[in-house]
Amino acid sequence: MAKLFFLLSGEHETLPVSELKAILEAEGCAFRILEKLDQVVKLEADLNCVEAIKRRAALTRLCGLELFSCEAEIGTILRTACSVGFEKVLDCEEKFVVRVKRVKNYSPKLESMILERKLGEVILNKTAKIRVNLKQPDKTFTGILTENKFVFGLKLATIQPKLFVERRPKHKPFFHPSAMTAKLARCMVNLAKPKAGELVFDPFCGTGSMLVEAALIGCQVLGQDIQKRMVKGTRRNLAFFNIKPEGLIVADAKNPPITTVDCVVTDPPYGISTTTLKRTTRQIVEEVLIATHNMLKKKKRVCIAAPKTLGIGRLGKALGYRQLESHFVYVHRSLTREIATLEKT
Repeated sequence: MAKLFFLLSGEHETLPVSELKAILEAEGCAFRILEKLDQVVKLEADLNCVEAIKRRAALTRLCGLELFSCEAEIGTILRTACSVGFEKVLDCEEKFVVRVKRVKNYSPKLESMILERKLGEVILNKTAKIRVNLKQPDKTFTGILTENKFVFGLKLATIQPKLFVERRPKHKPFFHPSAMTAKLARCMVNLAKPKAGELVFDPFCGTGSMLVEAALIGCQVLGQDIQKRMVKGTRRNLAFFNIKPEGLIVADAKNPPITTVDCVVTDPPYGISTTTLKRTTRQIVEEVLIATHNMLKKKKRVCIAAPKTLGIGRLGKALGYRQLESHFVYVHRSLTREIATLEKT
């Protein structure tokens, strides 16, 4: 077990931590959370978990091996750094760089560039035949200033948000204004905790956002929509990413011709740009939760989005689910999404 730290996205207050935990649990990684700070989580886990986070996470930015943490005061930082055995993580003649990131406006009195230079000097003084290289380092040391604390360590992985930007709805062959962003779709897939090879089902597949993100982490995918043109659009988008689904079905979500799936991830229609076929959002959500309940084994999950005003948790409880968590995502003045994770009881 190693001490690790994760720099999280600042786009949402609660989703990044929940996604991180869900990935670790889905991948069977033993872990223990040591501390939660603003946009930083420190935990104890096996180093093998880093690859899983890098492969799956949407709302994690960086993972590092923690070498020390202390009060965000320059004297304390440098004294603590002097006690670290950097020779244990740097090989002879390796090149390194130090980078310091600031979460929001914490510790504004500390200049990041000055701190980088001084920490670089400490590392140089403690190691032999080691050089600084700002452009092509062999290893990068990262420090994070957050909540008047400084967390410092060896960077193990970086997750590029650019990949999710490239999969934005408008960048896909088939577009619809109700389409969910790739980043939020990936996060919802992770909250449902599927393992690679398991079957992820979206009964309102729309443009295929959930299916694309599930397939890219190694899951089998199955989609359904009541509108034939949406199923055709999903097929186009999946083909664009060279994804072969287990099936794409034109059917009503209340009567799906499916018997068993491993988890359900979906965003039912509820906006002015979507088709509800004269059913209320409440009716649609109730119908799909009843239908998917029959497909799932006990303790398997549904991750579903709906307007906050609907109260998905109460509906789920009445229909044989346990509400595990909910997160609220502001969309615009008249809509805040509730992202709820439910478990079949």
